[in-house]
Amino acid sequence: MRNDARSSFADSFHNFAAKASYIAGTKWAFILAVAIILVWAVTGPYYHYSDTWQLVINTGTTIVTFLIVFLIQNTQNRDARAIHLKLDEIIRAIGKAHNDMIDIENLSEEELQKLSHKFELIRRELQPKQQANSRKP
Repeated sequence: MRNDARSSFADSFHNFAAKASYIAGTKWAFILAVAIILVWAVTGPYYHYSDTWQLVINTGTTIVTFLIVFLIQNTQNRDARAIHLKLDEIIRAIGKAHNDMIDIENLSEEELQKLSHKFELIRRELQPKQQANSRKP
């Protein structure tokens, strides 16, 4: 039962984060943000450009930015995980592909550097062949 509650919360948060990220990325959200800034700017003379008037926009934008960062990060983490799983499935499905490439994002920096060097050597080895093929009529 406890796992069900965690799963339910995680699903609820994911749905909320996905919807909020989508809404935050629409033109209407941008227009709303611009409208808020314009209203704030227009009210400047009324409030004599006071410290409180400045603090309102600074606090508001800081809070919104702080919250949106977490929502966007959640959405990006989920999207990245889904893309990795799709790529892993493609690698698994292609007979000649290197299955050791599955889960590559969990390698250390040194292991990634070695792998990158290995593929750079392969690319250099194939480059003359590709150039020769491109010259053929």
